[in-house]
Amino acid sequence: MTARTATRTLAAVVGLATAGAVLVATPSSTAAPRATTVVTIKAENTDLSGTVKSKRKACKDGRKVYLYLQRGARGGANDELFATDTTELEDGVGEWDTGNLGFEGKFYATVKRTPQCKADSSPTVVAERDDD
Repeated sequence: MTARTATRTLAAVVGLATAGAVLVATPSSTAAPRATTVVTIKAENTDLSGTVKSKRKACKDGRKVYLYLQRGARGGANDELFATDTTELEDGVGEWDTGNLGFEGKFYATVKRTPQCKADSSPTVVAERDDD
């Protein structure tokens, strides 16, 4: 093998190795994008519950919901993680329920992003004790 042939062979091997590395490192164009997720919250006195909706089952079944007590402006550093619950699939919707917390205040729920699902945050609701 001549020096010129050896150089061409080496260049071809390096080129193929580089192309292979690029193919491995490039995300697959067939990978499904994260599914939109919507988390809701409602307050019945101091009982807080809600739903997680999505077109993708994995985004609504067994999803961890984080319940925050809003202190001051929403999303401020002083908001407090108050409770968590895990959704259960009911009629195609992920349902969560913290039960009666017995605590008044402004609350909102969030779900974190997962490899298959987008994150979301609910509107703020006010929980108040029933004075009856």
